[in-house]
Amino acid sequence: MRRSVREALVGFTLLGAVIGGFSLWFWLRGVSLSRNNWTLKVRFADAAGLADRSAVMFRGVQVGNVRRISPTSSAVVAELEITDPSLQLARPVVAQVQSGSLLGGDAQVALISTGPPLPASAPRPGDKSCSNTLMVCNGSSLEGATSASLSNVTELMQSLLIEAEKQNLVPQIASTTKSFDATSLEATRFLKDAQKTSAQLDVLIRQLNVVTGKADPILASLTTASADAAAASRHVRNLTAALDNPRTLAELKTTVSNAERLTARIDAVGGDVSKLTSDPRFMDGVRSLAIGLGQLFDELYPAQTGLAKDKATKDKANKDSTVKSGGGTGGGGRHGAAAGAPLPAESPRRLDP
Repeated sequence: MRRSVREALVGFTLLGAVIGGFSLWFWLRGVSLSRNNWTLKVRFADAAGLADRSAVMFRGVQVGNVRRISPTSSAVVAELEITDPSLQLARPVVAQVQSGSLLGGDAQVALISTGPPLPASAPRPGDKSCSNTLMVCNGSSLEGATSASLSNVTELMQSLLIEAEKQNLVPQIASTTKSFDATSLEATRFLKDAQKTSAQLDVLIRQLNVVTGKADPILASLTTASADAAAASRHVRNLTAALDNPRTLAELKTTVSNAERLTARIDAVGGDVSKLTSDPRFMDGVRSLAIGLGQLFDELYPAQTGLAKDKATKDKANKDSTVKSGGGTGGGGRHGAAAGAPLPAESPRRLDP
């Protein structure tokens, strides 16, 4: 009994070892027995260190492995196995070979989807209803690209240096540098000249400001004179328009003729007045008439004339008090006699023939 148990344990152990060995072999060969995995093929112009079992990444997460790599004369075809059955990649999708770090490391494939997100009801890549035009399905093919790496950049720089040496670019660059130096010197001189010119322009602008300040009163005077000239011009135009009117001309002619007639009449009357004032008998008659009218008013209105005489007497007294010389008083007596004393009774009779 004990022997049979031992033999059974040894048999189970050997069977487990065989199964584990086959599983390891399948894993190393990239063979998966799960039916949920799906595959796709990518064509690379340069695999850039990609190998079997390299990781397949999507948004920084590992979603599968490289099952096998098949180099051809035109490209390198890599078969990718995706272990996530629900991964939906909306087209367009690019597979890019990248390095694990900036300085190198293991190569890996990065799936980059630039299409719009798919709805939750979209079919899975392994379903028969999967649309290869909208998303990446099981067995689809993609075009791959190689990202820049340190080795690629170094190789590119090396090729550029070799090409520069072939084209003799170093002496040309040196001469170009000398030309740059000369150009910079000329530019410095130009800047200095520009600064001097700017200073001169500043002085000129200040002088122009001074001249402008002096010219402002002149401009104001000219503006006033222009306004006066415009007003005079309007008056002249109005006068010219009035003179151009036939009615105005007729009125002017009538006024001139009337003035001439009035002047003639004044001249005639002036001659008669001169003759009358030169006649002594006429003047004596006028004086007698004035005295007679004064006496008549004294008789008709004695109260009013008395008040007038009193006022005249007071005014005379005030005037006499201000006069210091005796001639003034005598003159006042004469004025009093002329104003208040009547002429002799025979004066009116001088008008009798």
